Amino acid sequence: MGTSDGLTRARAKMRAEGVDSVAIEVFAHYYRLVELGETGMIPESTIDPVTMPSLAQVEVSHADAAAAIAGTVVIKLNGGLGTSMGMDRAKSLLCVRRGLSFLDIIARQVLHLRKQYGATLPLIFMNSFRTSADTMAALARYEDLPVKGLPLEFLQNKEPKITVDGLEPVAWPRDPQLEWCPPGHGDIYTAMRGTGLLDDLIAAGYTQVFVSNSDNLGAVPDARVAGWFATSGAPFAIEAVRRTANDKKGGHFARRKNDGRIVLRESAQTLPEDQPALADLSRHEFCSTNNLWFNLAAMKAELDRRSGILGLPLIRNEKNVDPADPASPRVIQMETAMGAAIEIFDGALTIEVGRDRFVPVKTTNELLILRSDVYDLGEDAVMEMAVEAAPYVELDGHYTLVNDFDTRFPAGVPSMRDATSLRVRGDWTFGSDVKVVGEVALESASGHHRIAAGTVLDETDLD
Repeated sequence: MGTSDGLTRARAKMRAEGVDSVAIEVFAHYYRLVELGETGMIPESTIDPVTMPSLAQVEVSHADAAAAIAGTVVIKLNGGLGTSMGMDRAKSLLCVRRGLSFLDIIARQVLHLRKQYGATLPLIFMNSFRTSADTMAALARYEDLPVKGLPLEFLQNKEPKITVDGLEPVAWPRDPQLEWCPPGHGDIYTAMRGTGLLDDLIAAGYTQVFVSNSDNLGAVPDARVAGWFATSGAPFAIEAVRRTANDKKGGHFARRKNDGRIVLRESAQTLPEDQPALADLSRHEFCSTNNLWFNLAAMKAELDRRSGILGLPLIRNEKNVDPADPASPRVIQMETAMGAAIEIFDGALTIEVGRDRFVPVKTTNELLILRSDVYDLGEDAVMEMAVEAAPYVELDGHYTLVNDFDTRFPAGVPSMRDATSLRVRGDWTFGSDVKVVGEVALESASGHHRIAAGTVLDETDLD
């Protein structure tokens, strides 16, 4: 197949930027798929629901757990800026509680586990070109965190956004940084190989990697899960949770009909006519936590076999080059999801874990829950759920941006331990020591309203 002018220009642009050669070829692979009209869609007619075992039913000895954690490396995905919440720096710098950020809590979790098991347990961040400096500056206070001979970070690759019309690398002189985007977290495998990290970890004697999002404080590198994975003999595994109403729009696991392999279908890979099936919690019961485990030797062998290109399913994201300017040119961001690697490996597994291992913060809805008394922060820096199930929270546009959110909760968020749900419409500011009980809806079409300190909001609608 002949190479298009657009791809030639994109390759040249990436080389001039110093992008790794394998990453350029991975980009070329997906460019050609877009050129051919590939959408990455997974029709409902091609998949079946899945069942899976539960971690609660698995026996893992202390010896197996300790041995497994000794051979484990922890990698945190930390490339996101939190732009949807109005941030312009690493989202992991956001304060969670007691003046501690996501980064602080992650560092303390790992340092505690090192002492508990006498393990080196390296912690490495996959940063983007936009999050590296801030992240490394924030981690400098943890002098014991780096492991000798290993980096504390490696950088995610970047690729040019391409125009919808013409498939050319977009030019945006107003802010040339916006001409680039990360290739999705599926780039982790390419980046580990290209930076030499994969080989370095194997050479240092580590056997497996635990990967999770930095905005998921439930993703503790748990020794029991490590032991389960190590003794399973599987090359790759993903932790799953039962979907709730909060997960209706997210991805889910399914089994492909034509070959029986487990696949991960993201919402961006779901056809419009299949959206009801995506939202059906009784049909597709499990979603990914994005907590992954993989065997280092197995990953290296597969990458070597495929010349560095795993061939993960394409996620074709169409956006404006400047997300804040709807009049800016439409572009395609070619992305992949790291969890999609589950369909690449023979013998890959999923396992159901408790909801306490999946505490993502994608919006201020989740931030409110995390900052509330629904969770306790233990001496081991683990966020422990103090109730059986987290309440449902739905805040309107007044609370979308972190600064606006903080302004409306100046004395902290309400107590949510006795809450079932909290829906807020309109401009409400909360005083100190407010308590939410049961199902609460605050509705106001206009004006500013204040909830007085000490108020108990119960199952009523307040106007």
